[in-house]
Amino acid sequence: MEPITDLDGLRRAMAENSGQPEGPARNARAEQLLAEAERLNVPLAVIEALGHQLKVYNYSSEKAKMFVPFARLLRMWDERPEDFDEYETHSLHWVFKWVSAGMLDQPHVPLASVEKWIGEMEHRYRVAGYSERAVRAAEFGVASHVGDIARAERAYTAWLAADRDAMADCHACELHAQGCWQAERGRDEEALALWRPVLDGEFTCAHEPHAALASSLVPLLRLGRAEEARAHHLRGIRLVRSMESMRGAYADHVEFCALSGNEARGLELLAERPAYFTDDGHPRSRLDFLCVVALLMDRLTARGLADRPVPGPPGRTWTAGELAGHARGEALALAARFDERNGTAYVGDRARARMARRALVERLPLGVRTVRTAAWPGGEDAASGESNAPAPAADPVAPVTAPAAPGAASAPASAPPPAAPDDLSALIAEARRLSDGLQPGAGEAWAAVERAAGDAELDPRDRAEIAEHRAMELGPEGVELFARAAELYAEAGDPGESLAAHARAAYVRALAGDVEGALAAVAAPCDEVRALYAGGGTGVRQTAAVLMSRARVLMRRVHETEAPGAAADAGAAEAAAREVLALVEGRTGEDVRLAARQAEAEGMLAELAGRAGDLAGAVELFGRAARGFTGAGLPWFAVEYEARLAQLAHHLGDTEETERALRAALEHGGPYLEPVGRARLCLQLAEVTGGRGAVAEAAGHALEAAHWADEAGEGPTVGAWARQQLGGFLLAQGRWAEAAEVLESALLDMTAETHGDGAVVQTLWWLGDCLSELGEHRAAAERQLAAADLARHWPEQHDHATLAHLAATSLDQAGLAQEAERAFARAGDLWRSVGDVHGLVRALRARAWLAPRTGAGPERARELMAAAVEECEAALGTAADTASRARISAELGHSHQQFAELLARLPDGHAAPAEALSEAERASAAFAGAGPDAVADRAGAELTAGRLAAGLGRPDRAAAHARAVLALYADAEGTHGADETAAHHRAEAGRLLRSAGEGTREPSET
Repeated sequence: MEPITDLDGLRRAMAENSGQPEGPARNARAEQLLAEAERLNVPLAVIEALGHQLKVYNYSSEKAKMFVPFARLLRMWDERPEDFDEYETHSLHWVFKWVSAGMLDQPHVPLASVEKWIGEMEHRYRVAGYSERAVRAAEFGVASHVGDIARAERAYTAWLAADRDAMADCHACELHAQGCWQAERGRDEEALALWRPVLDGEFTCAHEPHAALASSLVPLLRLGRAEEARAHHLRGIRLVRSMESMRGAYADHVEFCALSGNEARGLELLAERPAYFTDDGHPRSRLDFLCVVALLMDRLTARGLADRPVPGPPGRTWTAGELAGHARGEALALAARFDERNGTAYVGDRARARMARRALVERLPLGVRTVRTAAWPGGEDAASGESNAPAPAADPVAPVTAPAAPGAASAPASAPPPAAPDDLSALIAEARRLSDGLQPGAGEAWAAVERAAGDAELDPRDRAEIAEHRAMELGPEGVELFARAAELYAEAGDPGESLAAHARAAYVRALAGDVEGALAAVAAPCDEVRALYAGGGTGVRQTAAVLMSRARVLMRRVHETEAPGAAADAGAAEAAAREVLALVEGRTGEDVRLAARQAEAEGMLAELAGRAGDLAGAVELFGRAARGFTGAGLPWFAVEYEARLAQLAHHLGDTEETERALRAALEHGGPYLEPVGRARLCLQLAEVTGGRGAVAEAAGHALEAAHWADEAGEGPTVGAWARQQLGGFLLAQGRWAEAAEVLESALLDMTAETHGDGAVVQTLWWLGDCLSELGEHRAAAERQLAAADLARHWPEQHDHATLAHLAATSLDQAGLAQEAERAFARAGDLWRSVGDVHGLVRALRARAWLAPRTGAGPERARELMAAAVEECEAALGTAADTASRARISAELGHSHQQFAELLARLPDGHAAPAEALSEAERASAAFAGAGPDAVADRAGAELTAGRLAAGLGRPDRAAAHARAVLALYADAEGTHGADETAAHHRAEAGRLLRSAGEGTREPSET
């Protein structure tokens, strides 16, 4: 660290310290700089160092420290105002506002002292000639803090009525404070209207829109504008995350998570800022933080997670229940100190109200990675990914989970007393209605019958159906129950259903992996049921059930068989499916079960057709199967076929049918679609809609996909894909901050092993683009270099070259000239290796501009720019066609143009204006060879030449170039002559002609 020997050195050191992150380290450096300033024995140096110290204290968690340097600064002003220059005089009056607000935020400072200080501020502002606007704003701050609503409203009105002058807060800060008052008074719409110019970026400052984005979150949720709230959270949290002084805004984001069902996200935010629990330099923001911590912990406790470990104050471990009590106690104690100082109960009342807030949204998907904090009522368990709800009353053929029907009984903790005969009969009738119709909840309905019956004797058929549905729920463990059901059906006099139960038991064996055993077991029931049906001993429904079980077993063998036996197995499965169709076609009528058999058989034939390569036939059959299920009132069974249909249509290039099928699958799955199935369908729909350019809609589908993947416990796999797509769609809409937050979240789970290095590279690439747009150039370079490192192993190296070039550009924009030079050199080598002259030339030009900044010197800059020109000329001589020659001519024109600008801008002793003029004229000639699309570039080169000629004292030559510009646009009238660039060029040409002594009409008159 260089020793400070004069005021300029001190100023450089303070500027460097101002650029450091907020916090104790920056504050400590400011204290060191004050000591250095005092050693200079220059009053202004001490004044500036005190002002710097005040600033860094104000923008940190150590705000309480600013009173001492301010008192010293004020004393110096009172004793020797002539020591203050104009800027420091302004700064001294400016920080009066900081000090008055800072006193109010410290409960140990008496309210009378705060009021006295505002009076002092008013007096000094009046003497200095400032308006009362800032004073009335400070008065409003006191009145609103203590709960004196009448005084606050008067001060608010006076604040807005007073003239804005040099002491008024910036527009952004004023609008934020005004909006906060409207929100506090319950006027959310008015608050958001006031914040709109800040949120839209019309007015900004060092802490806006950071604070306005945070303040808008709860009002937006209260108004039902959840989409905007999510966007503001994703934008805002990036802005405040690194700013230690914005604990209050950070607390707003934690509160948003607690009120929107994103408790896990809230815990992540707490873990990022452990110091916020204990930093006591700004008690008011600590109170805000403690209140939302208590709110978040109460939400977790209400979900049954009181014993869950959570981030908390350092020094010990915490559970949610423990931290809830601790944070509430600390918050109320701190609020009581404010109220004691203020003589009101206002601060404590607001703190209690904030801690007691109820959730405004049950669950708002954010798109970023999250972990479920608890299972939702009726939902699925995040740990296992399995549904809590019972399955439909049939072997499902689609990835759906049907919950219990409304009103169906659920298993009680202890057995109820037996139902009355009439009640039991009603339960049996309802259970049979559900099972006959293949409706959701049939299994639970039969379980309810069993519970209600108690020790009562049921007839054999009822007991058979109870046993069979229990067997269905048990899966492979239910073989013995199927056998028991078969015995009971036989006892009830229904041999067809008995055979169907045996056949289902065989299919369960196939599901468990014993396909050959299952085929052997199902053979006898099939033979018997055919004979029974032929003799009129059973019906179509029972026969179809047995034959369908056999077809299912054969399809299982198709799934498991490798060549060479695959064709024979597929043929047997097809024959079995066609046997079912031959039996039921034309006989379904109103029988839902028979309609389902027909649809399922058509689905089997569709799958077999697809396996055989008949994709068009598979599309037709899957469509018929889906229509069959929906026509029978069983849309949830159509989902699998619609999903398969979408895959085939996509493979065939039919995007319209792909989109239709995906939408149908989501609609028909309804509440029965398992989370992971819904996630995959939403992700596919996002890709399809994004592919046709509907990026806003696609972002919505990707958001849903990410949400349902997290619900299913598939966040690291499907969820990461969804977040990657969501980030890309947000990027395409120019929503850089939201996209960056989502893409960074996706990268936490994306790996080359799971998702492929191509996906990881694309995610890093998109993130780099976002960070560049946000001005975070160094971070952008890091992502782009990481992507380039992955791409360097690819056989095709164009992406590697592009990423290396982007990284070099980001390094340049970050002010890292040496690193940028090396990166551009590497990019140039890569462009040369892939034969891309355009990339190579642009890398050379970039290095030329960097040369003076890296210490390579003006001559090296000349060499590099000349090399760019030579590469273009060489490529022009080997161009394969007219279009290629035009593109290279344009690149040559840009190289000559930049060469001219470089030569004109070189430092004294190296500038070469005459040579620059020649390069500009060559640029115009090169652009002429690029065709009509380069008219604006050629005009720009002519204007550069004209300015250079005028600077060299050659008015005739300058005028000639100006006339050339007017002629270019006259020749191009109707194509390039009417746009803004043309108007600007023509106006500049007119000015050149006038300066050269040649009059010309204004461009608007030509």
